[in-house]
Amino acid sequence: MNKIILLGRLTRDPEVRYTATGKVVCQFTLAVDRPFANQEGQREADFIPVVIWGKNAETCGNSLTKGQRALVEGRLQIRSYDGKDGNKHWVTEVIADRFEFIERKGDFANNRTNAPAAPQAPAQGGNMESFGQAVPFDEEIPF
Repeated sequence: MNKIILLGRLTRDPEVRYTATGKVVCQFTLAVDRPFANQEGQREADFIPVVIWGKNAETCGNSLTKGQRALVEGRLQIRSYDGKDGNKHWVTEVIADRFEFIERKGDFANNRTNAPAAPQAPAQGGNMESFGQAVPFDEEIPF
Protein backbone atom coordinates (compact mmCIF):
# COMPACT_ATOMS: atom_id res chain seq x y z
CA MET A 1 0.00 0.00 0.00
CA ASN A 2 1.27 3.46 -0.92
CA LYS A 3 -0.45 6.09 1.27
CA ILE A 4 0.89 9.33 2.68
CA ILE A 5 -0.71 11.88 5.00
CA LEU A 6 1.14 15.16 5.53
CA LEU A 7 0.46 18.20 7.69
CA GLY A 8 2.55 21.25 6.90
CA ARG A 9 2.76 24.85 5.73
CA LEU A 10 2.93 26.00 2.13
CA THR A 11 6.35 27.45 1.30
CA ARG A 12 4.92 29.60 -1.52
CA ASP A 13 1.59 30.25 -3.19
CA PRO A 14 0.31 27.27 -5.20
CA GLU A 15 1.01 27.23 -8.95
CA VAL A 16 -1.99 26.29 -11.10
CA ARG A 17 -1.68 25.48 -14.78
CA TYR A 18 -3.50 23.59 -17.51
CA THR A 19 -2.08 20.74 -19.59
CA ALA A 20 -2.29 20.65 -23.39
CA THR A 21 -5.35 18.40 -23.02
CA GLY A 22 -7.09 20.91 -20.72
CA LYS A 23 -6.58 19.14 -17.39
CA VAL A 24 -5.92 21.42 -14.42
CA VAL A 25 -2.95 20.71 -12.13
CA CYS A 26 -1.78 22.49 -8.98
CA GLN A 27 1.73 22.24 -7.51
CA PHE A 28 3.04 23.47 -4.18
CA THR A 29 5.60 22.54 -1.55
CA LEU A 30 4.75 21.69 2.05
CA ALA A 31 7.21 22.34 4.87
CA VAL A 32 6.60 19.44 7.26
CA ASP A 33 8.21 19.61 10.70
CA ARG A 34 10.33 16.67 11.76
CA PRO A 35 9.29 15.11 15.09
CA PHE A 36 12.63 15.90 16.76
CA ALA A 37 15.09 18.76 17.19
CA ASN A 38 18.65 18.84 15.81
CA GLN A 39 21.82 19.04 17.95
CA GLU A 40 21.37 22.81 18.37
CA GLY A 41 17.81 22.29 19.63
CA GLN A 42 16.25 23.70 16.45
CA ARG A 43 13.30 22.05 14.73
CA GLU A 44 14.00 21.05 11.13
CA ALA A 45 11.53 20.58 8.30
CA ASP A 46 11.30 18.50 5.16
CA PHE A 47 10.16 20.32 2.02
CA ILE A 48 7.87 17.98 0.11
CA PRO A 49 6.54 18.73 -3.39
CA VAL A 50 2.80 18.08 -3.81
CA VAL A 51 0.83 17.71 -7.05
CA ILE A 52 -2.96 17.67 -7.14
CA TRP A 53 -5.24 17.33 -10.20
CA GLY A 54 -8.79 18.24 -11.24
CA LYS A 55 -11.37 20.15 -9.23
CA ASN A 56 -9.24 19.88 -6.06
CA ALA A 57 -6.40 21.57 -7.97
CA GLU A 58 -8.62 24.55 -8.75
CA THR A 59 -9.77 24.76 -5.14
CA CYS A 60 -6.19 24.65 -3.84
CA GLY A 61 -5.06 27.32 -6.26
CA ASN A 62 -7.92 29.64 -5.34
CA SER A 63 -7.88 29.04 -1.57
CA LEU A 64 -4.38 28.27 -0.28
CA THR A 65 -1.60 30.82 0.22
CA LYS A 66 2.03 30.83 1.35
CA GLY A 67 2.43 30.00 5.05
CA GLN A 68 -1.04 28.49 5.44
CA ARG A 69 -1.32 25.06 7.04
CA ALA A 70 -2.87 22.23 5.03
CA LEU A 71 -3.40 18.50 5.42
CA VAL A 72 -2.72 16.44 2.30
CA GLU A 73 -3.52 12.78 1.66
CA GLY A 74 -2.22 10.86 -1.33
CA ARG A 75 0.54 8.59 -2.58
CA LEU A 76 4.29 8.86 -3.07
CA GLN A 77 5.48 8.89 -6.67
CA ILE A 78 9.06 8.59 -7.86
CA ARG A 79 9.65 9.20 -11.54
CA SER A 80 12.56 9.94 -13.84
CA TYR A 81 13.12 11.91 -17.00
CA ASP A 82 16.01 12.70 -19.33
CA GLY A 83 16.99 16.35 -19.01
CA LYS A 84 18.15 18.72 -21.71
CA ASP A 85 21.65 18.23 -20.33
CA GLY A 86 21.47 14.53 -21.28
CA ASN A 87 21.40 13.32 -17.67
CA LYS A 88 18.66 11.29 -16.04
CA HIS A 89 16.83 13.24 -13.31
CA TRP A 90 14.72 11.77 -10.52
CA VAL A 91 11.66 13.44 -9.00
CA THR A 92 9.99 12.42 -5.75
CA GLU A 93 6.58 13.98 -5.09
CA VAL A 94 3.26 13.36 -3.41
CA ILE A 95 0.29 12.94 -5.73
CA ALA A 96 -2.58 14.18 -3.57
CA ASP A 97 -6.10 12.92 -3.96
CA ARG A 98 -7.57 14.98 -1.13
CA PHE A 99 -6.66 17.89 1.11
CA GLU A 100 -8.14 19.75 4.06
CA PHE A 101 -7.86 23.33 5.23
CA ILE A 102 -6.40 23.46 8.75
CA GLU A 103 -6.86 27.21 9.23
CA ARG A 104 -9.76 29.32 8.09
CA LYS A 105 -8.61 32.05 5.72
CA GLY A 106 -9.67 34.86 8.10
CA ASP A 107 -7.87 33.26 11.05
CA PHE A 108 -4.76 32.74 8.95
CA ALA A 109 -4.68 36.41 7.85
CA ASN A 110 -4.80 37.55 11.49
CA ASN A 111 -1.99 35.19 12.49
CA ARG A 112 0.16 36.07 9.50
CA THR A 113 0.32 39.73 10.51
CA ASN A 114 1.09 38.72 14.15
CA ALA A 115 -1.99 40.63 15.27
CA PRO A 116 -3.78 39.12 18.24
CA ALA A 117 -6.72 37.11 17.01
CA ALA A 118 -9.93 38.47 18.38
CA PRO A 119 -12.67 35.95 19.08
CA GLN A 120 -15.05 35.94 16.18
CA ALA A 121 -18.73 35.19 16.17
CA PRO A 122 -19.59 32.10 14.15
CA ALA A 123 -20.73 32.81 10.62
CA GLN A 124 -24.42 32.41 10.00
CA GLY A 125 -25.07 28.98 8.54
CA GLY A 126 -21.40 27.96 8.81
CA ASN A 127 -20.33 24.47 9.80
CA MET A 128 -17.63 25.47 12.32
CA GLU A 129 -19.89 26.50 15.22
CA SER A 130 -19.55 23.18 17.02
CA PHE A 131 -15.78 23.57 17.32
CA GLY A 132 -15.92 26.41 19.86
CA GLN A 133 -13.87 29.59 20.04
CA ALA A 134 -10.88 30.14 17.73
CA VAL A 135 -7.45 29.81 19.37
CA PRO A 136 -4.63 32.02 18.02
CA PHE A 137 -1.71 30.27 16.36
CA ASP A 138 1.70 31.83 17.13
CA GLU A 139 4.25 29.32 15.82
CA GLU A 140 7.14 30.71 13.77
CA ILE A 141 7.19 29.69 10.11
CA PRO A 142 10.45 27.78 9.40
CA PHE A 143 11.24 29.53 6.11
